[in-house]
Formats: sequence, structure tokens, C-alpha cells
Amino acid sequence: MTPAARVQAAIDILDQILAGAPAEKALTGWARRSRFAGSKDRAAIRDHVFDALRCKRSFAAFGGAETGRGLMIGACRMRGEDPAKVFTGQGHAPQPLLSDESGRVPQGDAEALDIPDWLWPSFSNGLGAEAAAAAKALQTRAPVHLRVNRRKADVSEAIVALAADGITAVPHPACATALEVTEGARRVAQSAAYRDGLVELQDAASQAVVETLPLAPGMRVLDYCAGGGGKTLALAAHTEIEVFAHDAAAQRMHDLPGRAARAGVAVTLLDTSQIARQAPFDLVLTDVPCSGSGSWRRAPAGKWALTEKRLGELVEIQQSILERTFSMVTPNGVLAYVTCSMLCEENGHNINRFLSNHPAWSESFRKQWLVSHGTDGFFASHLTRDGNDA
Repeated sequence: MTPAARVQAAIDILDQILAGAPAEKALTGWARRSRFAGSKDRAAIRDHVFDALRCKRSFAAFGGAETGRGLMIGACRMRGEDPAKVFTGQGHAPQPLLSDESGRVPQGDAEALDIPDWLWPSFSNGLGAEAAAAAKALQTRAPVHLRVNRRKADVSEAIVALAADGITAVPHPACATALEVTEGARRVAQSAAYRDGLVELQDAASQAVVETLPLAPGMRVLDYCAGGGGKTLALAAHTEIEVFAHDAAAQRMHDLPGRAARAGVAVTLLDTSQIARQAPFDLVLTDVPCSGSGSWRRAPAGKWALTEKRLGELVEIQQSILERTFSMVTPNGVLAYVTCSMLCEENGHNINRFLSNHPAWSESFRKQWLVSHGTDGFFASHLTRDGNDA
């Protein structure tokens, strides 16, 4: 495919997404209908689509319309390219530019930084001086991070193993087990280091969240909102602790037993009734459902799908999980609260609300990681009981 034909394909896919189709479904459907497209074509088109979704508001302004065509015209202008050289109408290229497609400069911070208008006051007030840098980071592609599985390799050994398959990785400062892939990211899933369980795909801040937990030999640890199990596996890589995993949607953990076997670690999956029999635990990790604002580079459609009403619903879900899990912790144990969000409503405000309702509990640790610092955005708080909480 020519570069211009790739742009036209991205336009078609974006129009489907803007009409309500999930991004991955639209991309997969196009690929199945377009067997002529090679792997490089599919990768380039995917990049076009996700770049446009990350920068939907600013691209639409520069392109003159919030359509697939408008977004790709805006993308050209944002890169300093003349869209008339791409939009030629020749072959499979998009049709030539029209007189009303001149576009305009984005108006105001929210549009220029690709944040919804309703969210910008909270986003900017909550992050303060970091708000603009965080929003700009969300406009860019996320780096690829790996977690070195300490049960099978150290960092140096993992780097060498990845290099054997043409993948260049360097240590990331956010966590001792974290690597950032600088070359060959698309080869990771087929590499021997990945297949043999030496490394797992996991953001560096997500790894750091686990590293901050006060783990000690003999502990029984529950990952209460395990999802796919990334943090579960990071926990299980620590020796001499017993790790349990649970998720309200058990199907999310479908691949976890196989991943644990590949990593050479033991994890016990629990349903709700089994948790009651196994409790209490020395540490309960609650990586709660959230807006995902810290990972909007990876899933940019979530930025535009979030509403003020849905954010309020998420906050209540988060509070309900705290209320449900604090009784599962041993008297001297830790309740760890985690989000992949940078919004204060889901983070500090939630913890302060819980502590005001439970004066026998206190916060022993709090940290926020921002996308502007080279990782996904995460928040973690460790809560401990000072006495008997009623």
C-alpha cells in the first residue's frame, strides 16, 4: 500500500470508531477484509488510527471536522506536512481537499491538549503545574515496558536474551525490574525471552506499585481486583509469600493459570465464597476499576468515552470496594488501594473519604506516578489499622 492509501484506510476505520465501533473491532474487521495489506501496512494504519484518537480534538480543529477525513487532515498539519500532497485523489489516495477544509488553530487549553472540556478544570486543578505536561504526554504513544521475572532471570540476563531476538531494552528508573524497549517492540510477543517467562509486558509504574508493597516471607496476599493478572504475577515473583487472585468478572483471569505456569510461579484463584473461607490476609491489594486516565495513551477511546456521570459512578464503586475489603485484612495487615488514574476524585479524595469514615485506620504510604515522568499514570495508598475498627 502507498502511504496515501494507508491514510485512506485509517479514515475509513476512524469513521467506524466515531460512529460507535470499538477501536480494536474496527481495526480487526478492516484487516480481515483487506488481505492484500501486509504487516507493515497494518502497523502503519494502526498507528494512524491511535494517533488520531489520542489527539482527536486538536486534529479535528486543524482538519476542519471531527470525521475520519478531518482527523487525518489535521494529523498532516500537526506534523507540518502539506495535506494536499497526500489528499490527491490518485489511485487509492483520499480525495483532494475542499475549500472548507482549511481548519483552524485549537482554541483554549482543553482543545489544544486534547482533554474534554468538562474534565479540564478537575484535571488541571488536581495536577497543578504538571497538568499541561501530563496532557501532552497523553497525546503521544506509550512506551513499551517489560517486567523481568526474578524467578527466572535478572535484568542483565533478560536484556541479553531479548537481544538474541533483535530486541533492544534498557533499565527503566521507575522500578528495579523494569525495562523499556527501545528497538524491536513488535517482536516481543514472539521472542524466546517472553515465551520462556523471563519477561512480561507490564508498565514500569504498574511494577513500581507492587514494589512499594511491604511484602515479607510468610505473608498471605490477595489481589482482589486481579483482572488479567499483571500485578498478581509480579507479586508471585516474590519468594516465600502465598498469592491469591480474585476478580468480580472471573473470565478476566482466564489466561492467568497459563501465564503463571510460564512464569514458574504459584497463584491460587478464588471466587467470592472462597475468599470468605481464606480470609483474613496479611495484605489485600485493590487495583480498583477506574477511569484509566493514566493509561489513555494505550486506550485513547476511554478519554472520550468518560463522562462526569460515569466518573461519579466509578468513585462510588471504588468506595464500595474499600468498604468490602478492609475487613479481610489481619489486625496488623495492609490494605493497598491502587488506580491507573491521575484524577484526584479517584485518588486522594477517595482515600481521605475512607479515612474520615474509619478513624481507626491511617495512611502509611501515598505516591502518584504521572505519564509526564515516563510511565503510565498510577496512584497507590497503603492503609493500616490503628485499633479495632467497627
